[in-house]
Amino acid sequence: MKMQDYTESRIREFILDDHPCVMAQSVFADDNVTLYDYKKMDDEKQQIKLLSDIKTYVDNQEEAKNTFQTFIAVFKKSKFQTELEFENAMWKLLHNLHEMDESEWDPNTNPDTGSSKFSFSLLGTSFYLVGMHPMSSRFARKSPYPLIVFNLHSQFDVLREVNRYTRVRDLIRRRDKAFQGFINPMLEDFGKNSEARQYSGRAVPKDWKCPYNFKK
Repeated sequence: MKMQDYTESRIREFILDDHPCVMAQSVFADDNVTLYDYKKMDDEKQQIKLLSDIKTYVDNQEEAKNTFQTFIAVFKKSKFQTELEFENAMWKLLHNLHEMDESEWDPNTNPDTGSSKFSFSLLGTSFYLVGMHPMSSRFARKSPYPLIVFNLHSQFDVLREVNRYTRVRDLIRRRDKAFQGFINPMLEDFGKNSEARQYSGRAVPKDWKCPYNFKK
């Protein structure tokens, strides 16, 4: 088995083994996952490759608009001792990607991380991000390796259009509560509060502010 295959196998097992997110289980079960290991989160050459891979992924989505898919960036060699360490490294990476990205921000979302309409944009496309790592206090985010899941924001809009979003959301929250004993306090619907608060998985305080500015 190749190293990449072994890495993906461990992540697949983590998701398919009673993970509360039914959408994550669905994309893995249907093999609708694009997954690459970029070794270390602070490696500039790997960051350039990550942006290039995301561009390829976004371009390919035009051919699969009706299929829920996801892109996962794994950082197998990065080690974090605390949730805050992971959070800071994640935001630094996102800011570096933003600086390399020559595209305008997705006009459907706001680049102000304090805005209730914020969603991270790359290549003119908005993503809802899910950070996971071994030191996470949330069981659902306690992945075998540090990783960031890039979910196209437009896919959630599709769920709303077909009246499935609320049902799927409520099911995931019930399963997450059963998984850990209480619901993730950071979860809120888009438009209620800044989703930037949810990305790292850490329970951030009310006065939390993103350490980086994404307004060009």
